[in-house]
Amino acid sequence: MITNGPPRDRVLWEDRLAAEAMRRGQFAYARQVLDDVLLTTGGISTDKSAKLARSYFHPESTKAFIGEPYERVMTYYYRGILYWMDGEADNARACFRSAAIQDMDAENHTYSADYVQLDYLDGLASMKLGEDGSDAFQRSQQEARQAKPPPYDRNANALFFLEFGPGPHKYAAGNYRQELHFGVSPSPVQSAEIHVEGRTVRAEPNDDLYFQATTRGGRVMDHILANKAVFKASTDIAGNVAIIGGAVAALQRNRTSQEVGLGLIAAGVISKIVSASTTPEADARAWDNLPRYLSFAALELPPGPHAATVEFHDASGGVVPRFTKQIQFNVPPAGEKVLFVSDQSITPQTL
Repeated sequence: MITNGPPRDRVLWEDRLAAEAMRRGQFAYARQVLDDVLLTTGGISTDKSAKLARSYFHPESTKAFIGEPYERVMTYYYRGILYWMDGEADNARACFRSAAIQDMDAENHTYSADYVQLDYLDGLASMKLGEDGSDAFQRSQQEARQAKPPPYDRNANALFFLEFGPGPHKYAAGNYRQELHFGVSPSPVQSAEIHVEGRTVRAEPNDDLYFQATTRGGRVMDHILANKAVFKASTDIAGNVAIIGGAVAALQRNRTSQEVGLGLIAAGVISKIVSASTTPEADARAWDNLPRYLSFAALELPPGPHAATVEFHDASGGVVPRFTKQIQFNVPPAGEKVLFVSDQSITPQTL
């Protein structure tokens, strides 16, 4: 689909592919794909398709896909993880900050730039770089709506980035499908536990992508689509009125009335055609293999090889066996080992 599908969907398929590559441990390929996404979306504001999507006669899905803010956040978030895997904590921090910027244009400013995990990782990266990350840590504490992230451990050298649960999906509603809505399937997983070297570390959700998708308020495009819907309804009604009025006039014996009636019918038909050509449908294309929950855990381990078991738990705290992951990894003598684990990751895996 990236190669042969519509060019406007290229970023959508690259995003989906990047998430799948992360879960397969194909991190070099994920880097390549995400870099292309970020390069493409960086110049998307000049794309002519965006202008067409705002017109009455082209659907919103005409525009090149860049995703809603929560989707753009995840592009930077995944790229930040990969930078940290490469030992580039400074670039990772830059990605986490860029991700937060994507979340800053919320209509309801109460929920602007309120990702707990982004601020927490910003502060952690700053601390690892020998800088002060306390402000970012305090923001993460204030934003926490579930369990608060733990204080930083300066000696932690095994960093687990975890994700689980099915993410949000989009659908169009309203008389003309002009309203963009979000839904989510029930998650069989609500938390995770990491077992390594006789230690157990619990990982609760820090962020909920469904919450992020549904707390941003309206989009500029929503107002455009609403106006399209009003125009479509108005021209449809005007067409009906003209056709009915014209038909009544055309039945009169007066030649002038007949001519006026035929003219009204013609105008009504044109108005109906214009109405039928108006496309107010919301763009429901979605990065549909995102997770719902983001979590993180860090611990200190001696350098060398280790084996970890990551269990995912349901709402009652019970283990969901089909999601359990077995991981082999090596902690370096200096720096950190970064591990990415999804409930959809392959297992066993060497990271």
